Amino acid sequence: MAAPFVDTAKITVRSGNGGNGVVSFHREKYVANGGPDGGDGGRGGDIVVEINDHLSTLMDFRYKRKYTAGSGADGAGKKCTGRDGEDLVIRVPRGTVIRDAETGEIIQDMSQTDRFVLCRGGRGGWGNQHFATPTRQVPRFAKAGLPGESRDVVLELKLLADVGLVGFPNVGKSTLLSVVSRAQPKIANYHFTTLFPNLGVVYVDEGVSFVMADIPGIIEGAAEGAGLGHDFLRHIDRCRLLIHVVDVSGSEGRDPVADFEAINAELAQYSPELASRRMIVAANKVDIMEDPALLDKLRAHVEGLGLELFELSAAAHQGTRELVQRAAAELAQLPPVAVYEPTYVERPPEVDTSGEVQIEEFDGTWVIDAPWLQRLIANVNFGDYESRNWFDQKLRQSGLFDKLEAMGIKDGDIVSLYDLEFEYQR
Repeated sequence: MAAPFVDTAKITVRSGNGGNGVVSFHREKYVANGGPDGGDGGRGGDIVVEINDHLSTLMDFRYKRKYTAGSGADGAGKKCTGRDGEDLVIRVPRGTVIRDAETGEIIQDMSQTDRFVLCRGGRGGWGNQHFATPTRQVPRFAKAGLPGESRDVVLELKLLADVGLVGFPNVGKSTLLSVVSRAQPKIANYHFTTLFPNLGVVYVDEGVSFVMADIPGIIEGAAEGAGLGHDFLRHIDRCRLLIHVVDVSGSEGRDPVADFEAINAELAQYSPELASRRMIVAANKVDIMEDPALLDKLRAHVEGLGLELFELSAAAHQGTRELVQRAAAELAQLPPVAVYEPTYVERPPEVDTSGEVQIEEFDGTWVIDAPWLQRLIANVNFGDYESRNWFDQKLRQSGLFDKLEAMGIKDGDIVSLYDLEFEYQR
């Protein structure tokens, strides 16, 4: 039994926490006053997304939904830095779009970028070696490592194909793909034989080829979820050219023009931009056509819309060569396959600053420790003026400065927040 085709998955990812710095003093025979030598904690591991061209579905994410990178090790004496946490590499098929689960915004399109850091590991905390000064020669404090990032994301596979075959079920799309490429899709004379998209490379001439995708048959109401079309319409989002396959044999008593318009209506409802995509119409099964008037009616309707119509019989290999040559000529004039630009904007985190705060004073240095402060610092870009202002505003709103003043802090004293230090000024 073939493995199911999976093209969407929601997962939770978390990068590793930074290791803690340590308090240590150099102790060696005949060495007096060795001083502080506590090492820093190691950096937490990143969550890295990589393209694997041997993958074609998101099946690996069907059962495993949580991914966590390694945390950094704590520092040690003799100024030894802790080991960095191991990065966790998540491999996805080319064409996977990473979206923020809450907003649906695009974080990254894994089409051309082979490697992307989705979550960065937390920084390691400083050991007490960093806090020695001429007036503070015996620092008895170190800093904890910062936590890693955590987020929920949706992986969405959008096939990278130049040409998409669209049409009702059982109109011959799979047969056409098998004839013009080396793909071997399942072919049978019943609706919904194709349960997932199939890709094939079509070789037209030396140095001329393109990728064609056979999309499962679309039915009326697909844009609202009917049939299989709702699940797989996303796979024609990138297609530069659509080949609309219509059954003109009359064997099922259907009207080709009505079928043609019904599919176009579903495309327009799913995406107006997709409905305006360049299209070629393929009138299939002409070798078993019962009423030539059906073909004439479709031709008049299609040409009235300014589209080209090709007569063919995919099963009999009739007219397929002319169709792929025309498709190749159209592709040569069209822009490359679309790559989606990121739309996700990092928002300031919602951090509850009402939690407990531990404040200790060491020779004019005020060491602050609070779980919420770790989360706050981890999300601040201190190289950005607005981010620093936002950080200062959060500290003031938390009442931290009021607590420090109540404890007797003076101008010029040092405030130590994990791996951040600054002089206090009212």
